[in-house]
Amino acid sequence: MMLLKYRKYKRIFILLADVLLIFFSFVMANMLLHEFRVPLIDQGTFSFYGIVIPLSYVLIFYAFGLYQSLWTVAGYYDYRNVVMANVISGLTVNLLSILLFNGLISISVIIMGSIMALTGTLAVRMYFRIYRRLLLEKLPRKGDEHPGLKKVLIIGAGQAAAMIIKEIRNHRELLMEVVGLVDDSEFKQGSRIAGYKVLGKAKEIPVLVEKLEVDEILFAIPSLSHEDRRRVLDIAKTTKARLKTLPGIYEMVDKGINISSIRDVEISDLLGRKEIKLNNEKISEYIKGKTVMVTGGGGSIGSELCRQIAALQPKKLIILDIYENNAYAIENELKRKYPEMHLLTLIASVRDQKKIDRIFKAEKPETVFHAAAHKHVPLMETSPEEAIKNNVFGTLNVALAARNFGTEKFILISTDKAVNPTNIMGASKRLCEMIVQTLDADAEKTEFVAVRFGNVLGSNGSVIPLFKEQIKNGGPVTLTHKDIVRYFMTIPEAVQLVLQAGSYAQGGEIFVLDMGDPVRIYDLAENLIRLSGYEPHEDIEIKVTGLRPGEKLYEELLMAEEGLEKTPNELIYIGRPNGFDKETLKETLMMLKEKIHDEEVSSKMVKELVGSIVKTYTPDLR
Repeated sequence: MMLLKYRKYKRIFILLADVLLIFFSFVMANMLLHEFRVPLIDQGTFSFYGIVIPLSYVLIFYAFGLYQSLWTVAGYYDYRNVVMANVISGLTVNLLSILLFNGLISISVIIMGSIMALTGTLAVRMYFRIYRRLLLEKLPRKGDEHPGLKKVLIIGAGQAAAMIIKEIRNHRELLMEVVGLVDDSEFKQGSRIAGYKVLGKAKEIPVLVEKLEVDEILFAIPSLSHEDRRRVLDIAKTTKARLKTLPGIYEMVDKGINISSIRDVEISDLLGRKEIKLNNEKISEYIKGKTVMVTGGGGSIGSELCRQIAALQPKKLIILDIYENNAYAIENELKRKYPEMHLLTLIASVRDQKKIDRIFKAEKPETVFHAAAHKHVPLMETSPEEAIKNNVFGTLNVALAARNFGTEKFILISTDKAVNPTNIMGASKRLCEMIVQTLDADAEKTEFVAVRFGNVLGSNGSVIPLFKEQIKNGGPVTLTHKDIVRYFMTIPEAVQLVLQAGSYAQGGEIFVLDMGDPVRIYDLAENLIRLSGYEPHEDIEIKVTGLRPGEKLYEELLMAEEGLEKTPNELIYIGRPNGFDKETLKETLMMLKEKIHDEEVSSKMVKELVGSIVKTYTPDLR
């Protein structure tokens, strides 16, 4: 309420100031041009100077919105409007003088009065901006009464940096003090951006951080390539300063730059992966206007599939999941974002063959993404029959329903752990791949394919959430081996490539995604600790616990007997595995189905039986 009153009084103040300034501007112009020998002012002249001129200006100013603008944060367009309003007002006054008052005052008086009025009305409005800037300049320096003040070094000396400096100035409560900028451009060295000097290049960041006692480094080059971004951030993360960044250029286009855009640098920022280029037209061919089902639609991969599919305008999107909370969350998210979309959320288990058949018979999905699966390696090692029930026979149930009820494309989400598997989870996913390839050979209409990729950052089974939780609790960060390496990709990246791979499907392929360079988990742990503002081995301990059952030091994306075939997308390849007997597979699956429901069956027996068909599987039989 007080704020509204303040704004109301400020507008009244500006209006009164305008009236007085305009009146005195024209009176003073008249006096100056007559060398202060002003003729006697009659009633008509006084009315023109005291009423007509100010009223004309005020009405035109009001039409230009000059009494609605927030002058403490005014910009170019606001001041441009002041100039235009003054010019039009001056012309109007001249016209009124000629038409209604027989040229009462000379054109010279009108020109000089208009110039003085423009100067005065601009000055009144600039006063608020200057006054606010002076207040902001009183921001305390580090070591004053505000010990929480943070010294900030900005990477980048372009438009984004200038805009974020403006935001920092406008938000004194953040207690941020910009100490300078760095930029690799030779041209910008020594120049100033928004009053702050470009102090050097990216390679000089460690020295500058030490010299200037920098608390935070802010990366402000949203258009920089992923490779260069990684190079610069790799330099910055060697310091003890906390790393923050603006999001990428595409997100900035949608949301603009403001103080809320700043976020902590994450592991995904350090991957330096190639930019993904998609053929959206080809993807739309099998999504737009189609009924699309995503099994495991509430999971980390499944929910992102739903988000990206929803953006492609399907006729109907069916979210199928056994875990109601996740399904409910993604359903609500999509309803808010796409209120017109036909969305159906079903709670069902892929293990329930009869329920799956009823759903397919009723809904007749044209495209199916099968993401439902148990994925946690150690948990499946101790409960291998559950991996077989859910992953293998769950996939078989959904795939058979797809074939029997006329689905056009069935896309299995697989994993790099299916390659030469040493754990039952990986072996179960390899069995899934074999199932879809077998069904594809017999299918008349349905194209069955699999898409294989490695770990995704932020997924439920990823090591990243575990590390973050351990760091939050003060450590130690635990990993199983110092030399263990994994391939990583962000969830949106993986899903984009899955959608693109589906557009290339002709049936029977296993698509292999280019996961980039492998990442050593030990380095990943060190980076996460540093990004959290701590020093590894000093503030947070890293503890090696030893490999878990079924765990490999490294993952492979392609089996030795598979050849690589290129696709139009340089990040997607095709492997055509062979060498397994389809009749033996069918017989083994029948035996497996009996064994996993046998109360006397042991984990060892299940693993041995899986190994009899997945020849590349080396089970841990301890």
